[in-house]
Amino acid sequence: MSVDVPIEKLDVSAYTVPTDSPESDGTLAWSSTTIVVVEAQAGGRRGLGFTYADTATAELIHTRFTDLIQGYEAMAVPGAWLAMVKAIRNLGRSGICSMAIAAVDAALWDLKARLLDLPLVTLLGAVRDQVPVYGSGGFTSYSIVQLQEQLGGWVAQGIPRVKMKVGRHPDEDVDRVRAARAAIGPDAQLFVDANGAYSRKQALTKAEAFAELGVSWFEEPVSSDDLDGLRLLRDRAPAAMDIAAGEYGYDLFYFRRMLDAGAVDVLQADATRCAGITGFLRVGALCEARSLPLSAHTAPSLHAHPGCALPSVRHVEYFHDHVRIEHILFEGALTPVDGALHPDLSRPGFGFEFKRSDAERYAV
Repeated sequence: MSVDVPIEKLDVSAYTVPTDSPESDGTLAWSSTTIVVVEAQAGGRRGLGFTYADTATAELIHTRFTDLIQGYEAMAVPGAWLAMVKAIRNLGRSGICSMAIAAVDAALWDLKARLLDLPLVTLLGAVRDQVPVYGSGGFTSYSIVQLQEQLGGWVAQGIPRVKMKVGRHPDEDVDRVRAARAAIGPDAQLFVDANGAYSRKQALTKAEAFAELGVSWFEEPVSSDDLDGLRLLRDRAPAAMDIAAGEYGYDLFYFRRMLDAGAVDVLQADATRCAGITGFLRVGALCEARSLPLSAHTAPSLHAHPGCALPSVRHVEYFHDHVRIEHILFEGALTPVDGALHPDLSRPGFGFEFKRSDAERYAV
């Protein structure tokens, strides 16, 4: 394979998939999720990437990146990434700009791996052959029965750690967590995610009550913008409880500020938000330099390969909505075995293919 392989074409499309039931967390409610899909073509191969974002992200990719990336060297993914970062200077680095870069960057990494006929994890350099997952859902809109069935179902399938949402109705949260614990048994790990719904003192009180029910992970107990509040929780929450945040990070400076503040026990990052695989790898290096674990936020099909390539990664979020969408749209989307995702080393790139005909009904 010649190293001179110009990118010939960049296509972008968007699809909105309804949820299977009403969903909400501590601060937001939704009934559908939109995925923006990017396909990059070069040397007779087609790379596939995506992000979960508004359709405006697809428009930005079309207007800002298609001409920019066309003709770029397919093997020089970090260079293309830097060119995109420079191109959105006057638009702002965070939000849809970073998510647009993320989708294109993922497609370019997939393309490079396919051109080399390698699984992405092999191209990146594996440090493990599997990455643990935790089942994630347990929405505040769920009844107790729904909550118990979903979380208990994951544990029965061999996933030994699960996460539920809290914060929308604080007075009910302890009872809901107690019901979740009853459903998953005494041995499975139980995580909670408040999505920043609590005040500082409220979160401290809940942390103590949750700890009595064996909760070992408290995600965004207060707003992720409240670094002092997160540090307070990290310092004063029960010792066996990790404080986690970072899913809304779009650039390396955000993550560095969070770590400089000593705000979390575990940093979260999302490759569909933090400017793709390239951005995620950089966050991983930052965590390794600080001896701090990294947890991949949602999009399990995108995170399995880099999750197996970064020593700092603890686990990947097996998020209910994204699991549904990825299995609907991508042939080869991974399913956990014994509580972990195992990249398919018989397939190049991410290892999945776009089911275009199945996606058409959701096109926007």
